[in-house]
Amino acid sequence: MLRFAVTLFAVITSSTCQKYGCLEGDTHKLKPSPEPNMHECTLYSKSSCCYADFTEQLAHSPVIKVNNSYWNRCGQLSKSCEVFTKKIECFYRCSPHAAHWIHPNYTAGIQSVPLCQSFCDDWYEACKDDSICVHNWLTDWEWDESGENHCKNKCIPYSEMYANGTDMCQTMWGESFKVSESSCLCLQMNMKDMMAIKYLLSESSEESSSISSSEEHACQKRLLKFEKLKGDEGEQTR
Repeated sequence: MLRFAVTLFAVITSSTCQKYGCLEGDTHKLKPSPEPNMHECTLYSKSSCCYADFTEQLAHSPVIKVNNSYWNRCGQLSKSCEVFTKKIECFYRCSPHAAHWIHPNYTAGIQSVPLCQSFCDDWYEACKDDSICVHNWLTDWEWDESGENHCKNKCIPYSEMYANGTDMCQTMWGESFKVSESSCLCLQMNMKDMMAIKYLLSESSEESSSISSSEEHACQKRLLKFEKLKGDEGEQTR
């Protein structure tokens, strides 16, 4: 699985923090570029920080492991839980925007990426009956000499490991993610993210927690327009 941690874009000073750069993870490119033949993570195919061949590992269900990290140490993930786990994996590996939240001391990591409350709640609901043996996926595994992960503690349901969606989002990957107070200026790991990113990454913005009400209003307005457009497209295809 992912082995990363991270920071707010206001403190990006690393060499990888070039405007169009990528994180320095083991599967990352130097700069994002199109990957039209991606097997998964197609949300980022027009501008990707990962190569298409990496996504082959995520293309078949159930996913057994990604690189040396096994996803099935407590049994196979349910289909619904796997979908969300893939979304997180794809963001970290492939998103051209992840580096805006790069860790100041760890150039392969991220910190405080703002996730929507609804995304976290849905993620928790999807995984609550699956089992897990680590509270923090970044630090709580036992890693063997070949770099493979193993449980140090017994497997328990997600619903016992985490109190709710907020707890899971803000602790499962260390400080990599945070739950946003905004319902629009946050990421949902889908096409709607482009609305939020316009404001989250604007040079005039400071930390996402201090984004102005006018930006929030503008984001909500664009989101409603996007949803109406998608709704109209759906009606036309029926």
